[in-house]
Amino acid sequence: MPVSDLVRNLLHKRGIESEQSISAFLNPDYEAHTHSPFLLADMQKAVERIFLGLDRGERIAIYADFDCDGIPGAALLSDFFEKIGCANFEVYIPHRDREGYGFHIEAIEYLAAKGVTVVITVDVGTTAHEAIKYAQKKGVDVIVTDHHELSPEHGLPPAYAVLNPKCSGYPFPDLCGAAVAWKLVQALITEGRNRKLPRFLAVPIGWEKWLLDLVAIATVADMVPLVGENRVLVRYGMEVLRKSRRVGITALSRRLRLRKEELSEDDIGFSFAPRINAASRMDEPDLAFRLLTTRDSNEAEQLAARLEQLNTRRKASVGAIVREAKKRVRERFSREDRVVVLGNPEWKPALLGLAANSIIGERGGIVCMWGRDAKGRLKGSCRSDGALSIIDLFAAAPGAVEEYGGHKQSGGFTVSHEKVHLLQDTLSAAAENLQARESEKEVTKSDANTSLSLISIALYRDVSRLAPFGIGNPKPVFLISDTVVSSVRRFGKDNNHIELALSCARTGHEARGFDFFRSPESFTCAPLPGARVHLLATLERDSFRGGSAVALRLVDVLSE
Repeated sequence: MPVSDLVRNLLHKRGIESEQSISAFLNPDYEAHTHSPFLLADMQKAVERIFLGLDRGERIAIYADFDCDGIPGAALLSDFFEKIGCANFEVYIPHRDREGYGFHIEAIEYLAAKGVTVVITVDVGTTAHEAIKYAQKKGVDVIVTDHHELSPEHGLPPAYAVLNPKCSGYPFPDLCGAAVAWKLVQALITEGRNRKLPRFLAVPIGWEKWLLDLVAIATVADMVPLVGENRVLVRYGMEVLRKSRRVGITALSRRLRLRKEELSEDDIGFSFAPRINAASRMDEPDLAFRLLTTRDSNEAEQLAARLEQLNTRRKASVGAIVREAKKRVRERFSREDRVVVLGNPEWKPALLGLAANSIIGERGGIVCMWGRDAKGRLKGSCRSDGALSIIDLFAAAPGAVEEYGGHKQSGGFTVSHEKVHLLQDTLSAAAENLQARESEKEVTKSDANTSLSLISIALYRDVSRLAPFGIGNPKPVFLISDTVVSSVRRFGKDNNHIELALSCARTGHEARGFDFFRSPESFTCAPLPGARVHLLATLERDSFRGGSAVALRLVDVLSE
């Protein structure tokens, strides 16, 4: 298929210029553009230990994180063990509120008491030195599959094997946790076939590719860069997802009124992932795992319905927190306050990142929110508009919190009861001290110019050749000029989303623009009816107006 000038220019802006690199990007090849799982350090060692466990009939546990990376990873490992006829395994997903993130000694105690001698982690374990030492004492061998950074102070944990692309010299360091678990499955099947083991020879050649639907869900949801090997895995994984044999995927798609054969990475990010995560946020992490692994259509329908109920409850709970938080923000803070700290012992920590996102959308800056978990610990989440790094902020306030982690624009923390009431002043002072070296909030730049008269399904399909979109390969942003705002409407249960009716000043062509969790004031220029503006927007298929309609996802509104 010929490459249009638009697509070629968009690729050039991504540093993809040669004909060979353009072809590889637009037409990724599974065999040519993925890497051998045995390039992961310790892979052979992990494979040998699992084969030994299978031969001896040892009990194996899959210990997975409770998010939309760990749960799909647990599901694909479960599928694998069932496929080779191994029934002596179990899946353990820690409770988000009672246990929290990580590999826990209490869980090891529980698993060891049930006769488990091999634990395979998914999306956790790289920094779990004490827990893994404890497992060794209990006679449990731990195989870590993870993708998180090593502890600079402690290095590799003392596990039987550590499979982590960030610390092994693997050619692509940015796999998600579920993808690393899938690499283990790939290696086990390869080795089992090489050894001519009957239970592996019975597995159809290429069967492991049917697990890529779960890898795609996890890769998109965990927001790792969608370049390199991740791009290949997601591209093929989306194909599997659209024809997935999983009755749970079918049931969830039906309940969400999504056409399974047309599922996109946006459907993962905005529909599937929030619901899978809602299971653990609302205290039922096993629910999402069961949905992804059940083979019973009736059970799948019931699980999808329950998951939607949990997500509805989750949204209601977050909405209540946001309403209370916004009231406090209006009463206590001005627009000039760069840091906002809010807390309530009644707030559920698992919901506070979502709540902080909603507040950031309206005021910018940094928002930190804390609540109390089931063990009485004060834990919270922070969100930043990008002008100031959350990690830099906490580093500039030593002793303010007991622990913290995350990235530039999102993070989590634990704070003591004694210091929680000092957190606002401490972080505000740290922000002021950082002002001299603070970078300006990133200004979104456009990738191409167009007008409303040229927005069409043909343009959407051309741009979609660059999909899957995500971190490292964002959707192209168009600068759309000569635009008139016909009307402005707030929508959603709490009127916290925005929709603009738009028309081209020259031709009269009309379009719909929208974004979620945005107010008119959150844009550079607040849109008003009758105003002429420039828009920064991405193209979206408009499911509300039929398969051939295109809408604009608003990035910013600028004065003409």
